[in-house]
Amino acid sequence: MLSDIEIAQQAKLLPIKDVAAKLGISEDELEFYGKYKAKLSDELADRVKNNADGKLILVTAINPTPAGEGKTTTTAGLGQAMAKIGRNAVIALREPSLGPVFGIKGGAAGGGYAQVLPMEDINLHFTGDMHAITAANNLCCAMLDNHIQQGNSLNIDPRRILIKRCLDMNDRALRNIVVGLGGKVNGIPREDHFIITVASEVMAILCLANDIEDLKQRLGKILVAYTYSGEPVYAKDLKADGAMTALLKDAIKPNLVQTLEGTPAIMHGGPFANIAHGCNSVRATKLALKLADYCITEAGFGSDLGAEKFLDIKCRYAGLSPSAIVIVATCRALKYNGGVPKTGVSNENLDALKKGIVNLGVHIENMRKYNVPVIVAINRFGTDSEAELEFIESYCRECGAEFALSDVFGKGGEGGIELAKKVVEACEKPSDFAPIYPLELTIKEKIEKVAAKIYGASKVNYTTAAEKAIKEVEALGADKLPVCIAKTQYSLSDNPALLGAPKNFEITVRNVTLSNGAGFIVVYTGDIMTMPGLPKVPAAHSIDVDNNGKIVGLF
Repeated sequence: MLSDIEIAQQAKLLPIKDVAAKLGISEDELEFYGKYKAKLSDELADRVKNNADGKLILVTAINPTPAGEGKTTTTAGLGQAMAKIGRNAVIALREPSLGPVFGIKGGAAGGGYAQVLPMEDINLHFTGDMHAITAANNLCCAMLDNHIQQGNSLNIDPRRILIKRCLDMNDRALRNIVVGLGGKVNGIPREDHFIITVASEVMAILCLANDIEDLKQRLGKILVAYTYSGEPVYAKDLKADGAMTALLKDAIKPNLVQTLEGTPAIMHGGPFANIAHGCNSVRATKLALKLADYCITEAGFGSDLGAEKFLDIKCRYAGLSPSAIVIVATCRALKYNGGVPKTGVSNENLDALKKGIVNLGVHIENMRKYNVPVIVAINRFGTDSEAELEFIESYCRECGAEFALSDVFGKGGEGGIELAKKVVEACEKPSDFAPIYPLELTIKEKIEKVAAKIYGASKVNYTTAAEKAIKEVEALGADKLPVCIAKTQYSLSDNPALLGAPKNFEITVRNVTLSNGAGFIVVYTGDIMTMPGLPKVPAAHSIDVDNNGKIVGLF
């Protein structure tokens, strides 16, 4: 059996100009990054802005195993299947982060015969967007420390610096550091921190900005520190917003690539869904809706994370209204939710499946609360037994949920035709989308609304630090922003050990920060970290380059 990278390397890619032509895009509207990648120009966005919007389809999932369960594969395969049934569709995805690529999950461009290509480029440096975001964030940090070094006319309190440096790599040693050591010439010694690039506010801003002007204004609004007297200091006070925008002027343009079957794919932005809002850029999604009859996009991890944030943050800000929601479910992940360790999910275990399938039920119920038609995509793995697949299908019938068995990993678009037809049918049904909470609620009320209605929590507890942070956000007049709750992806609760559909559990909010430029309030629960670490055996161990420059082992 061929690996993902072997399948990708054997594929015959179309020149990106030919992929663009399928969407009515001319060569003059592309900014080429070699033969198979291109950025979509501002001129294109301006030309199609008055086109009618296509149908928006969100792909989300149940709570996954640590290896992930094929949400991106399903999204890519669904795009390919739409072409098989004669529908004009484009997929809109996030760009992979180098952290997971070299950590646990490996590559993040789909898998098997439902991939986005060129796979190696996408999973590594791509068009440099991640590096530009990293540079812009760290420029602001450098300017802040330099301001303090050069006299500190703003009276910034070094003990109350909020912005953190970032790096697009899992590096636990950088979570908590001390900078400015080595004498007066090297700056003011202080505690500092690194987060992974995809958790940075700059990443969130890039993905929520409408255009370059909006991007600059949002960057200027980043709350970077407080003064000794407790006054807020923003990036614009450091005069960092203009230079940060300059670093991002190309990164804000969406990237066009293709699936294994030559159908169009727009990849742009990459915020994590467990510690950020987990969706690709507003610009990419809006452009896709103008270019095709269907835009298929995904939101990270389970529906309790990425989908909730897509629906309550991204759709709210961008004025988007999805026509259908696809929930990806697998026998493997449901058995994991039934208590089977990751190492055992490939073995038939109907008892564990019956125990864990309640997790699927919660996700179906939760997505229905947004008044959008829901379809379950049963993503087939080679180790699934017929009895297990039939059990999931029977459960969906009992829930009154539309479903389709999807084998896009093994068969490409051909394996997703049934799913594509179900999605098209769902898009024709009535949809009355509405966010789960109004912005007028207090911060705590919004947190508790999500905790109760989406997670199923019985109570939310707040640490002393969280209580203080909430009051600070309220004092800044930012309490009417949506909440972006950071929690584990493995459970509906904030405890990764509580699998399935836990009941009568409590959520603990340990801290709250304001992402003022992005336009949301980040709420930290449990032990969630913004700088992951590498596992004992990282995926990097298997990645190499042969003597001909060919990459091997990339998932």
